[in-house]
Amino acid sequence: MKKMKLAVCLATLMGTAGLMGNAVAADNLADFHTENQECDSCHTADGELSNDSLTYENAQCVSCHGTLAEVAETTKHEHYNAHASHFPGEVACTSCHSAHEKSMVYCDSCHSFDFNMPYAKKWQRDEPTIAELAKDKAERQAALASAPRDTVDVVIVGSGGAGFSAAVAAHDNGAKVILIEKEPVIGGNAKLAAGGMNAAWTDQQKAKNITDSPETMYKDTMKGGGDINDPALVKILSSHSKDSVDWMTKMGADLSDVGMMGGASVTRSHRPTGGAGVGAHVVQVLYDNAVKRNIDLRMNTRGIEVLKTDDGKVKGILVKGMYKGYYWVKADAVILATGGFAKNNERVSKLDPSLKGFISTNQPGAVGDGLDVAENAGGALKDMQYIQAHPTLSVKGGVMITEAVRGNGAILVNREGKRFVNEITTRDKASAAILEQTGKTAYLIFDDSVRKSLSKINQYVGLGVAPSADSLVKLGEMEGIDGKALTETVARYNSLVTSGKDTDFERPNLPRALNEGNYYAIEITPGVHHTMGGVMIDTKAEVMDAKKQVIPGLYGAGEVTGGVHGANRLGGNAISDIITFGRLAGEEAAKYSKKN
Repeated sequence: MKKMKLAVCLATLMGTAGLMGNAVAADNLADFHTENQECDSCHTADGELSNDSLTYENAQCVSCHGTLAEVAETTKHEHYNAHASHFPGEVACTSCHSAHEKSMVYCDSCHSFDFNMPYAKKWQRDEPTIAELAKDKAERQAALASAPRDTVDVVIVGSGGAGFSAAVAAHDNGAKVILIEKEPVIGGNAKLAAGGMNAAWTDQQKAKNITDSPETMYKDTMKGGGDINDPALVKILSSHSKDSVDWMTKMGADLSDVGMMGGASVTRSHRPTGGAGVGAHVVQVLYDNAVKRNIDLRMNTRGIEVLKTDDGKVKGILVKGMYKGYYWVKADAVILATGGFAKNNERVSKLDPSLKGFISTNQPGAVGDGLDVAENAGGALKDMQYIQAHPTLSVKGGVMITEAVRGNGAILVNREGKRFVNEITTRDKASAAILEQTGKTAYLIFDDSVRKSLSKINQYVGLGVAPSADSLVKLGEMEGIDGKALTETVARYNSLVTSGKDTDFERPNLPRALNEGNYYAIEITPGVHHTMGGVMIDTKAEVMDAKKQVIPGLYGAGEVTGGVHGANRLGGNAISDIITFGRLAGEEAAKYSKKN
């Protein structure tokens, strides 16, 4: 049967055409579609699924419904639009819409908005652990007894900024690469990062007459991490940060805006023009460059076990595709770029009981299974007890509010309408201060001048998490804040801006007074954000065992590793970390492959 046109498809599913009766009778999308179309409208002629990424099947969805951007135009809401995705790459329809079973809105894995979708069930994360996957003993043994499905030089596990940086760098250094990702969407936690990418003495800083140096960035990072960071790794981070910005810029990234982040003594956080979110932009640029290079990207594919020879060298990796099952890939090197475990509160609370029950700012895949893979391969872990809470997670909607809002001039007040902390202190100190306030929440207060300085704020307004009023008294009435005290607090803050010194809380930067246009308030509370601990690596991003001996052919980059950030990560250092060490891991893995 000929496929329906876009307008008819959408109208049918949304109940605006006469076919909605069929939609109600159907139990899932596959049932509904078979009442109007043949199976080959979605599947290949033999009925087999194309691959774990469902490449062919998703193409059929687009041929009928249109691209994600086109669908977004027909599904607008007052404050949010599930199809107006902030995810980089090409988000597949099957990320949310299942065919033969109930669908789940992927947005609900992070947010608490009321997303409605035909044939949907409540979001749930039923992710097997590595130990549970190990129970598939017969399937695993059969896969390992078979010939490798693919042979390449380097396999990268994880499609965040570290993974994509490693993939592009390895390819450009002559390696044949496969990049696998267990989630249905790319980007890891990097796609959620909004603040910026720290780098020292860059061309962008020089253009703005900002004086900085790698040595200053090194000192700031060590101080912020409580001086327990691995100095050698911090030296790599700080000394390579300019090169990382240059590398990204050459590939098409816009990192021209430079702002201030907590714990930094110099303005060094690079982001797109106007203060747009840095993470999704960086991942999009890396994704586009990976596509240009025809790098093999496999979604819904989990890394299970690093395979080694009898003498301890990496020889490949066992993976499990969501649809294709177990198989192994022969490779000289494996790079683990699987991120942290902040979404796994059971694991978090065992290491830091004070964080038990905390919600997380992370994407749903950040549960720490990559650490299990590394440990099973003999990798040593370090600094696991150091877990960071981000101070500004929106109470409404579960939206992480970038630190750049504070860096650009917003203040923090409590329900009593009073400031209580230096707004751009380190994240651990800001989080602790917020939890001491009434209700364990606080409010970000800013005006239109701050909004204009940071385009990312427009998204918070659009999501409905940043109510506004034309006076502070009205804003206080709306949000349950003492409006009279709030007015006095803002007046006091503005006087400090005029004087150029915060004698109340010693805030180092006072970028602007809050006296322009409307005022805004975002209620926030801390959320588990970053796990500083992870796999032990050396200055070549090689994974080491408990004796600090290198595991030949195994590399790590990004949040899955430990040592870079010490006891506390500075805002803006994560993007610099994943680009710098991802690129380094890719280069070193490619070199290693050529020798083996």
